[in-house]
Amino acid sequence: MEQQIQEQVQDYYGTQLASSQDLKTNACCTEDIPAAHKKILASLESEVLEKYYGCGVCVPAAVEGCTVLDLGSGSGRDAFLLSKLVGEEGRVIGVDMTDEQLAVARRHVQTHTERFGYAQPNVEFRKGYIEDLGSAGIADNSVDLVVSNCVLNLSTDKAATYREIFRVLKPGGELYISDVFADRRVPEALRQDPVLYGECLSGALYTEDFRRLLLNLGIRDYRLTEQRQLTINNEEIERKVGNIKFYSLTIRAFKLDLEDQCEDFGQVATYLGSAPDEPHGFRLDDHHYFETGRPVLVCGNTADMLTRTRYGQYFRVDGNKERHFGLFACGAPAGSATSSTEAVSSCGC
Repeated sequence: MEQQIQEQVQDYYGTQLASSQDLKTNACCTEDIPAAHKKILASLESEVLEKYYGCGVCVPAAVEGCTVLDLGSGSGRDAFLLSKLVGEEGRVIGVDMTDEQLAVARRHVQTHTERFGYAQPNVEFRKGYIEDLGSAGIADNSVDLVVSNCVLNLSTDKAATYREIFRVLKPGGELYISDVFADRRVPEALRQDPVLYGECLSGALYTEDFRRLLLNLGIRDYRLTEQRQLTINNEEIERKVGNIKFYSLTIRAFKLDLEDQCEDFGQVATYLGSAPDEPHGFRLDDHHYFETGRPVLVCGNTADMLTRTRYGQYFRVDGNKERHFGLFACGAPAGSATSSTEAVSSCGC
């Protein structure tokens, strides 16, 4: 059954969709693209853009010099964007299982290499399955950043996929994804619908099952950076899904040994204003915006995210964990939802 779903997805994205205009819902519509990224995207080949099916923006700040893995890289839009952002010393690896999409991406590698002024390509596209990144030659602890844009919901074994992600990430490395999630478990009958699955709906994880999945992998805190509810705009599909609400969520998580609650150690973080294209402030998630130069009291997990990752060079964090003051004052318990209709990150502070 899982192999059948994979074959249906390959057929949907390889032969049935000729461009993004053929999509039947708005699940893969993108909004709020940063101005700096728009400028780069405008320089990409038209075929790459036309065959892009992502559901959000999945490129975080400060990626120069990083090794980045793009899961379900498709036509290569995000991979080529990252190719420019990581610079000639960085590296981007796209993994996809669809031959037709890989062919699109590969035939534009040299064009973009020359357009970006690089002596050699810094991007490559490998055939493989996101449930088994070893099949694509991705080694343990070899990647600084894993991104994925509206693809992980298509995985037929999500536990294996996320296990592989944290296997290949370096300690302190980051997972940064935009994907579709649901406010409840999707019935098996809908999972078998090839159109609903291909449109990134019926394969969507229930948000609480996503939290539990990461927790089982030792990822006790992840952060939500953006969310929007999908409106679908297709009467036939809306009738099929009924009361299920779907969200496009942008989420970040780090390969760090964090606590399962936000604990208070009296630590204070100050953003130095030095991250590329972020002179006025830095947004960690939907409830942590650090204005340049302004000290902010943070929980221990947030302090670790800002100091034990590549973001450490852009922050000053005062204080350590020698003295504990109890739970950090939060608006909601960790891992809870503010209401039955909203999806939130595992940190409520």
